[in-house]
Amino acid sequence: MAKRDYYDILGVGKDASADELKKAFRRLAVQHHPDRGGDETKFKEVSEAYEVLKDDTKRKRYDQFGHAGVGSSAASDGSPFSGFGGNGQEFHFDFGDLGLGDIFGSFFGGEAGGRRSAQNRGRDVETSIEISFEQAIFGTEVELSLSMEDVCDHCKGTTAEPGYELKNCDECGGSGQVTRVTKTIFGNIQQATTCPKCAGRGKIPEKECTVCRGRGTQRKNQNVKLKVPAGVDDGATIRLREHGEAVANGPKGDLYVNIRVKPHKKFTREGDLILSREHISMIDAALGTEMEVDTVDGPVRMKVPIGTQSGSDFKLSGHGVPHIRGGLRGAHIVTILVDTPTKISTKQKALLEQLRKESNGKRNIWN
Repeated sequence: MAKRDYYDILGVGKDASADELKKAFRRLAVQHHPDRGGDETKFKEVSEAYEVLKDDTKRKRYDQFGHAGVGSSAASDGSPFSGFGGNGQEFHFDFGDLGLGDIFGSFFGGEAGGRRSAQNRGRDVETSIEISFEQAIFGTEVELSLSMEDVCDHCKGTTAEPGYELKNCDECGGSGQVTRVTKTIFGNIQQATTCPKCAGRGKIPEKECTVCRGRGTQRKNQNVKLKVPAGVDDGATIRLREHGEAVANGPKGDLYVNIRVKPHKKFTREGDLILSREHISMIDAALGTEMEVDTVDGPVRMKVPIGTQSGSDFKLSGHGVPHIRGGLRGAHIVTILVDTPTKISTKQKALLEQLRKESNGKRNIWN
């Protein structure tokens, strides 16, 4: 479904002032806010429109290129970044047996949200990696070297010495819980807690493993291969299911890998857009030119039309960031900056003086 025009969403004209935009947003935000019984979809739509139009740079690109000029970070329909607020809104993928687990943006802060917690399950592990700007755009594969608790090679995680069996815990009778009675002024209170001897498993070994001393795990250095999908952004977190630490007679925890993207010396990123700047002379701006610009795909020839003004944006379709769910890539937006010379020769000065005379005193000498 085609996205609605941002000005139509806010009910303002394309010449609306910043104050008019703010008033329109506040009125519609109150009307559609979910906490006041409003429509959450419309509230997100209004917020998205205002976030773009209140920013002079984004508004200029939107007026010139439409929705393609502001990137998918502002999108709400089908965007991988829609969801919880913040710079890295939640996005969720299930890579099944590919070993990628789930991928989340950083949200809620601190520990990654929604992590499972259950008895008799290995501890979750968190680590960070730093990748280049290009690796984030095109995807990469890295190998992580981690020291973690893994299944004991000797007892295979059973906690029992090979040749021996597990038996019911003699403290909890195999239930995994013990009942404590506490005397209070209101009488005796019974409380069931996890059995400290069997850690809630209900079983203990007839003879403890002589290598791991009945823990069922050993600390080992492990190498884990991680596939980073194309289009991942700085601050995202990838979850590898059951690649965390092991525990006796239970599943492993999860491994959470926080992604940090190194800044590029020339490019910046805004959603699925890549942004850069190129400098040209005022002669080339006036007469037009064709120039070579750098992109993540290599140099690309770009035409600069006659009379280009400093600050003009040009869109190179298909040279931006791949949509992380797959499909088309965003655009690369090139902003042209026209350089005015600070030093000119006598001959150049004479030519410019002649041009000024021919303008007959007009402020715009090109008309």
